[in-house]
Amino acid sequence: MTLRWGILGTGGIAETFVRDLQGSGITVSAVGSRDAGRAGSFAAGLGIETAHGDYEALVADPAVDVVYVATPHVFHLEQALLAIGAGKHVLVEKPFTVNAGEAREIFAAAEAAGVVALEAMWTRFLPQNDRIREILRSEAFGRPRLFTGTHGQRLPTDPRHRINAPELGGGALLDLGVYPVSYALDVLGAPESVDATATLSAQGVDDRVGILLGHAGGAQSHLYAALDLAQSNSARIDLEGGRIELSDTFFSAHGFTVVDSDGTVVERFDRQEGTLRGMQHQALELDRLTREGWSGTDRLTPGATIAVMETMDEIRRRIGVTYPGEVA
Repeated sequence: MTLRWGILGTGGIAETFVRDLQGSGITVSAVGSRDAGRAGSFAAGLGIETAHGDYEALVADPAVDVVYVATPHVFHLEQALLAIGAGKHVLVEKPFTVNAGEAREIFAAAEAAGVVALEAMWTRFLPQNDRIREILRSEAFGRPRLFTGTHGQRLPTDPRHRINAPELGGGALLDLGVYPVSYALDVLGAPESVDATATLSAQGVDDRVGILLGHAGGAQSHLYAALDLAQSNSARIDLEGGRIELSDTFFSAHGFTVVDSDGTVVERFDRQEGTLRGMQHQALELDRLTREGWSGTDRLTPGATIAVMETMDEIRRRIGVTYPGEVA
């Protein structure tokens, strides 16, 4: 691993990511924040050599090769373009952007600059999902016909919290629903039809959203996300000749069980990450892409990220959620 990382943003997800990088022997050179004090505290707590009091200094740092953007998603476009403009590769937290148009803009800028832009949908890069893709490609249990996935958490109810604020892209879909939506498209491809229903907050964001996707050949996805329900966050892939049952918190580094149509367990996969969460795999993938290009990857291409954003755009259209500055 040769890339040196700069961290843009100092929230909880950034700290988890840095710990996974450091625990995997990956170099984190610098952190940047608009608050110099927060940048300094973050760097001191994690043993990062350099703290910058603004984002411009971080992306200009010659000791940084790739920038991890870990701020609220309404800022992703601006900050990814800032890093790309400085010639840096970018790993942008999910959701990659607020909408598909912004995603296209980032990928176009990265291509023009000759750098890699990758969405930090860390689930796509876990070893368990590499194995699931192998099973699906083999068609040993027939074709997948149904993906079912939920992601619900009890999150802060303070209307000023970003999760509840329209101006910060709040709501269940973009923060939580992106996981089952992305997984569904990984398993079944971009949908041919989208339907959704939601319960909206007084501020106009989706507290709960139910989603039905129709895929090629009659396959379906049944998805649910909620800000106020602590769910098991389970998922399942039903195939013509069996099923794949993912462990609770399906998007994390746990495992899965393959069961044939007679109910016999034919495979168990269980690979824990020890003290790590598993976020280092996306960093390793980005490093590989900088050396080998996009050819041969089926984990998460620019087109796949754009398809996820297009799907969530249509879901929001169906439930009547727009953000300030967007056209309904």
